[in-house]
Amino acid sequence: MSDLLAGPVEAAAGLAVYGADVVDKSAPASTRDALVANEAPGRLARKDPTLWGPDAEAEAKIRLGWVDTHRRSRELLPQLAELKAELGDLDHVVLAGMGGSSLAPEVIARTLGRPLTVLDTTDPGQVRAALADRLERTVVVVASKSGSTVETDSHRRAYRQAFLDAGMTEEEAGRHFVIVTDPGSPLEQTAAEMGAFCVLADPNVGGRYSALTAFGLVPTALAGVDVADLLDEADALAESLGRDRDNPGLALGAALGAAATMGRDKIALVSDGTGIDGLGDWIEQLVAESTGKAGVGVLPVVVESPQSPGATGRNVLTVTYGGALPPGTVPGGGADPDVAVNGPLGAQFLTWEYATAIAGVVLGIDPFNQPNVTESKENTNKILASGPPAETPSFTEGSIEVYAPAGAPGDLAGVLRWLLNGVEDDGYLAVMAYLDRFADADAARLRPLLAGSTDRPVTFGWGPRFLHSTGQYHKGGPQLGSFLQITGAADVDLPVPGKPYTFGELQAAQAAGDRQALAGRKRPLLRLHLTDRSAGVAQLLDAVGALRA
Repeated sequence: MSDLLAGPVEAAAGLAVYGADVVDKSAPASTRDALVANEAPGRLARKDPTLWGPDAEAEAKIRLGWVDTHRRSRELLPQLAELKAELGDLDHVVLAGMGGSSLAPEVIARTLGRPLTVLDTTDPGQVRAALADRLERTVVVVASKSGSTVETDSHRRAYRQAFLDAGMTEEEAGRHFVIVTDPGSPLEQTAAEMGAFCVLADPNVGGRYSALTAFGLVPTALAGVDVADLLDEADALAESLGRDRDNPGLALGAALGAAATMGRDKIALVSDGTGIDGLGDWIEQLVAESTGKAGVGVLPVVVESPQSPGATGRNVLTVTYGGALPPGTVPGGGADPDVAVNGPLGAQFLTWEYATAIAGVVLGIDPFNQPNVTESKENTNKILASGPPAETPSFTEGSIEVYAPAGAPGDLAGVLRWLLNGVEDDGYLAVMAYLDRFADADAARLRPLLAGSTDRPVTFGWGPRFLHSTGQYHKGGPQLGSFLQITGAADVDLPVPGKPYTFGELQAAQAAGDRQALAGRKRPLLRLHLTDRSAGVAQLLDAVGALRA
C-alpha cells in the first residue's frame, strides 16, 4: 500500500490531501499544532486581518474577500447569461489579462474542454497571430484589476484598431469588448467611453486570489463553461475552513510551511494526469508571488510529468495534483510524491488559496502584497522613455548572441556549463523566455534538459507573463537564483496604437528592465539573444542536450 494511503488523509467535499501530516510530523515541532493553538483556522475563516501581524493588517483588511467570494459571485450568474446572449454569434473569446487574471481562466477552460484564447504577452508575433484569428467573431475580455496594466492596455488598443481597420464603426467595435475591472478603476471609465460591456469584480480580492471572482468567471462563462459548478465545489469545501481537523487547506498550508522552515522551500508541482490541466501554472503564481518576499519564500517548480527531471531533489517537496481519485487508488499518477492534492477544480482553487495564506502565517510574511513587482515595471517605463541601453554581445555563435559577465567562457557550451555550475547548493536556475509561447514553444523543452544536467531546481517562464508570477519571488525571495534570459529578434513588429512604441520595443524594454532589476542584486545572469528564433531555439536545445553527453 502507498505510504500516502497508509497515513492520515485530510478530506472534505470531495477534495483530499494525502501525506501532509507526515511532512508536518517530520518537523521538530508540529506546525499544525502551533497554528491550531493560535486559532489560525477559525481566524482565517472569519477573515481576521491581524493573523499575519501588525505590518500586514492594513493590506489584509482589503484582501480577504477570497474566503467567501464564491458566494457573492453567484450574483454574477444572471448577468453572465444575459451577456452571453447579448453577444450572440461572437463566439471566439479572447482574454487579455496578466497573472491571476489569465492563469485561472486558462486552467478552467483547459480542464473543462472549452476554447479560450489567452493573450498574456507583448510578443509582436503572438499578438499579430491573435489579431488575425476570426476577428469578426471575436469578443475581447480585457481583464485588469488596477485598470492600468500595460500589457492589457496594449492589447485593447491593438484590437480596437483592428476592428476599426476591418470597417467597423466606433460603436460596433466597442460591442466586441467586455471589460472586467475593479470599481472606480481607470478601465471602468474607458469601458464607458468605448461603449463596451463592463463587469465589476470583487474589490476585496487580490489578483492572484481571484479565480472565483469575475476575473475567472467572465471569460470562461462566455467560452461555454458552466461556472456555477465551480462555485458549488468551492462552497462545499468552505464549510471545512474554520475547522482544526478535516480541513484540507490547513493540512496543506501547514505542510508547505513546515517543509519550508526545514529547508525544503522548493515545491515540485506535478500533474498526476487525472483531468485537471495546467493547475501548476496557476499555483506557481499564487505561491511564488504570495510568499517570495522579505528574503524568504516557497519556490514552485512546474514539472511536465511524473517522469520529468526535477520532480524530486534536495530541498524539494514533491506535490502532485489532480481530480478526485476512486477509492483505493494510489495518488501521484506514477510519481512518488510527498503530498498529493486531489479533488474538483473549484475546491482546488479555494484549498490552495487558503493553504498559501496559512503558509504565510508560518513564514511570517504578508501573503497579499507584492512589494517588488513594480521594480521591473518602473525600469521598463524608463527604458521606453529614454531608449534601450547600449549592449554589445560577448560573442556570437550561430544564431545566438551571447551576453555574459566578464570572465565567463567564450563559447556557448562553456558559458552554459558555467551558468549551471554556478547554481548554489540551495539555489535554483530560472529560465526566462521573452518569446512567442506558441510559435517558439520548443523553448520550453529547455527546462527538463537543464534539470537533467543539474540536481538543482530549474523553472521556466514566458516573459512578460512570469513577471506577474515568479517575478516577485526572483526579486523579493531568497537571493539564491541564477538566471538565463532568452530574447529573440522580431521579424515583423506591430505598433501599439496611440503609443510611441511598438510591441517589439515594449517586449525588449520589459526584458531589459528585468535584467536591470536582477543585475542590481548581483545575481548570476546570462542573456542569449536569438537572431533567428527557429534556428536559435534548435541550436540552444542541441547545446543544452550535449551537456548531458
